[in-house]
This record gives sequence, structure tokens and C-alpha cells, in this order.
Amino acid sequence: MSQTAVKPQNPLFDNNKYQPFAFAPKLTDRTWPDKQIEQAPRWASVDLRDGNQALIDPMTIEQKMQFFKLLVSVGFKEIEIGFPSAAQVEFDFTRKLIEEGHVPDDVTLQVLVQAREHLIRRTFESLKGAKRAVVHVYNSTSRVQRDKVYQKTKEEIKQIAMDGATLLKELAKDYPETDWVFQYSPESFSQTEPDYAVEVCQAVIDVWEPQNGQEVIINLPATVEASTPNVFADQVEYFCRNIKQREHICVCLHTHNDRGCGVAASELGLMAGADRIEGTLLGNGERTGNMDIFVMAMNMYSQGVDPQLDLSNASEIVQVVSECNQLPVHPRHPYVGELVFTAFSGSHQDAIKKSLDYNASHEETKNIWDVAYLPIDPTHIGRGYQDVVRINSQSGKGGVAYILQRDFGFNLPRWTQIDFSKVVQSQAESVARELKTDEILQIFEQTYLQQDRIQLKDYSVNNKESIVSFNGQIVLDGDLLEINGTGNGSLSAFIDGLAKHTDKPIHVTNYAEHAISGDAENKTNANAAAYIQLNVGGNIYSGIGTCASTISAMLKAALSALEQAI
Repeated sequence: MSQTAVKPQNPLFDNNKYQPFAFAPKLTDRTWPDKQIEQAPRWASVDLRDGNQALIDPMTIEQKMQFFKLLVSVGFKEIEIGFPSAAQVEFDFTRKLIEEGHVPDDVTLQVLVQAREHLIRRTFESLKGAKRAVVHVYNSTSRVQRDKVYQKTKEEIKQIAMDGATLLKELAKDYPETDWVFQYSPESFSQTEPDYAVEVCQAVIDVWEPQNGQEVIINLPATVEASTPNVFADQVEYFCRNIKQREHICVCLHTHNDRGCGVAASELGLMAGADRIEGTLLGNGERTGNMDIFVMAMNMYSQGVDPQLDLSNASEIVQVVSECNQLPVHPRHPYVGELVFTAFSGSHQDAIKKSLDYNASHEETKNIWDVAYLPIDPTHIGRGYQDVVRINSQSGKGGVAYILQRDFGFNLPRWTQIDFSKVVQSQAESVARELKTDEILQIFEQTYLQQDRIQLKDYSVNNKESIVSFNGQIVLDGDLLEINGTGNGSLSAFIDGLAKHTDKPIHVTNYAEHAISGDAENKTNANAAAYIQLNVGGNIYSGIGTCASTISAMLKAALSALEQAI
């Protein structure tokens, strides 16, 4: 009697310690699944605060200044620059921006502060003289924080939020030169009971009275991502439905990436009614990171929505972010990774090449991006097509043909693509690495263009009464041979002469030729390329010839194929 194998259980890997997510609202008539993102939200970068606090070595003032200038150039209008009450460097950086006039008139500074009196007072001091500023006050509302960290009741936690909101309102009157925006976050909103999150935020809103003109942002953080994105969207829609004075407040989202869904949660939350999105460029942040604004913005861009951010110089963005954060960017990072527009797979390369060729030859498709395996045109973010196709042992005929056409002007017919891809694959397997573009050209020339045993010498072609005669010489293994033949064209006459001399039946099975494009990096010093496939004694061989003369290129192609046969 057979027994079912039982997988050994590691006692340290015990899923029974975990319970299903407990904070999903009862929302049976949700509307967000039927929505689409049709316009950009208000963006707020938190790279200089949330991103900075997650670094092994926090940024210096000089690095923060470099990063701030990048954010301004990209187009951010709201930038959270730090936590000025928490560290002197944060306070000093805030003062430097204001006192030295680094803040453009259309950019609003944002700073973070806990709902504690002495920290709030210090925060207002740091912002003295700012034209416009967001004071972002927060306290944690989640059940685990209430019960285990603060050990306070719901009423006590709500009172902390109200006291902080009241102090913001009072202190703002002492700095009338600044246009103040108040922002409140129920930290760990996504792990807070939905009705209690509404209750706390409503109490804060009632203190600030946005209906009387005070601009108010209510930020809903997924401080720790603990549910699927659709549940977070339900939480956002529930909040927007149940909060009073909704038309007078801006609802903002701040998602993290603990489950790898930070971007998706913000996208669905935007569909669920949010107005504003906080995140970081390239996703740096605590634990697995903050929501990646670059990715979310480019996702919109790929759907025809203007993200209202200029991300066209991706290389500069990556360089500055990497240098300031002292963190590398993964080669598979969406949109900006070194390899994200690169196809090694043969079928992928073939589909990309055919899509690009089709678009180039059909006027109606030139202005609409629709290319297999490429969600956007890489050139739109400063990447070149040289990033698209790279060759290794997994590559196929399409990728090799694409590189030869793009860089060197050779438009290989299908039968030559098949023949040459086998050579390239064998070489890639032997070196066990990617092949560079120049290496591919070298293999191509050695395989077809550099005949060691056979060369074309002088020749003449005469046409008399529809009969073409060929008279010329070739060198074969050092011997000079006379070749004479007739046919209905130059090639057939040459093949006739070769067949007589080799005593083998030779037939042309395929032939193609083209001018080598002038804009290609032409390393062959030739104006014409000819491709030929010969049947020599029942076996098929491919050859290629290049020359300034089309006829000479054709004859050289025949000899290229013949050399493989003899």
C-alpha cells in the first residue's frame, strides 16, 4: 500500500502565527473598479524625508540640495524636505532653502512633525519666512500601536491628534507672512479600523475648518503594506464616502511596498477617490521602500495620460538619485533599469524587429506606439534602441538580424538569418556570456565576407542576343583559375562556369540584394550587399558579398557560399 509523502515542517516557518487582514471595510457597492486614471494627481516627493531616513548614511546638506534641485527640475510642486524638529541638519537645510532663496515661487515646502508640542513649535521656527509651506503632523492610530506601543485608548489617541491640530492652527497666526497648508496623517491608516480612521480625521478636520478657507490635506498612509491593493482601495473609497466636508479637503495617499504592491495600491487608491500621491523617485524608503513615483508616473504615460512630470532624462535622474542615496538601481527596475528594454530571447527579438519594421513602412502606425514587448518608446526617457536587443545563447535570428541592420546596414533575408543565428548561438555558448555588437560584426565578417581559400579576381560580362557570357578568374587555394560560363544573367553565367570547374551541380535557391544604408555605421566600406543560397551537390550553403559594385557583390556572395561547400 502506497503512502503519501509528508513534507517535513520547519517549526520556525509557521504560517499559523499569521491571521487574515482584519481591517477591510464592508463595501459591497464599490465603484473604483469601473474607474480609469485619466489625469495626473498632485505629486509630493518625500525623497528628502522618508527616503533620507531610510539610508544607511543620511544625506549631507550638499546632497540634499542636489536632490532638491533635481526634484524641482523634474516638475515637483510639493516637496517634503525633512523633519526639522528631529535633527539639526534637517533644521539647517530648511533654513538654507528659505534664507538663500532656493525655493521657486511655484514650489511648496513640506515638513513632517509628530503631534507633540515642542516639536511643532520648533517646526514653525524652521519655516519662518517661507512663502508657502505644508506642516504635516501625524500620530499613529492603528490597533497594534494603540494597544502595544502607546497603551492608550481610542479617545486618548484621538485627543493627541486634536491637540496637535489645535496647536498648528494657533501657531500659524504667529507667522502671517506664510501661506500655511495643514496636513494630517493617521499613521498606519491601512491597519486602523476604517470607522475609527474616519472618526479621528473628522475630529482634526473640525478643528481646522477647511470650509472657511484653510487648505487641508488628509494623508492616508499604508505605513506597512499589509493587504492586497484592492482592499486598500476599498479603505480609501470608504473614507472618501464617510468623511464630512470631503469637497473642502485634499485626500492624499502614502503607500509602502512591503508586499511589493506599493504602486498598484496607489493606482487603485487614486481610482477610489484620492487627489494626491506621495512617494519617492525610484522607490527608496523604509524596509522594501516607498511607492515609486517614477514607475507610477510612467505607467500613466504609457496609457496616454500626461503625468505632469518631466522624466525624459532618466539617466540623469538615476545618476543623481543613486549618488545621493548611495544605493544602486537594480538592472530590472521598471523603466530605468539597465536591462528593462533589452531582449535576449530570440522570439522576443524577432517580434520587436518585425514590429519596428512594420511601423516604419506603414504611415498610419508611425505616430502610435504599438511594439511587441516594449510598453513605451525607450527614446522618450532618453534610452537608445541600442538597449533593446542584446545577444547571448538564448537569442534567435531576429535579434542578430536587428543588430546587423541597425548598426551596420545589413538587412539579412530570412534564410540568412536562420543560417547566421546558429553560428552566433554556438559562439555565445562557447564563451558563456553576452556578445557585444562589434563581436557580432566580427563573426559575421569571418563567416561570410573574409574568404580564406577563394577570391574573385578580374572578370568581364558580355551580353549578346539575350545570352550573357562570363569570363574571369578566381584564386582557389593559391591557384589562379579561369572561369567561363553562359546564362541568362551575370550570376547564372558565373554559376555555370563554377559548376563546370568543380564538376558539381550548382543551383541558386535564394538571392537578395540591397544598398547598404548611408546612416548605418558602415564598417565594410561597401555600398551594396548581396545574399545568396546555393544548392551544391544536394547541400545548401549561404553566402554574402559586399562591394561598391552590385555585380561584384553578387559574385562574391556566390564564392562565399561555395567556399563552405568545397
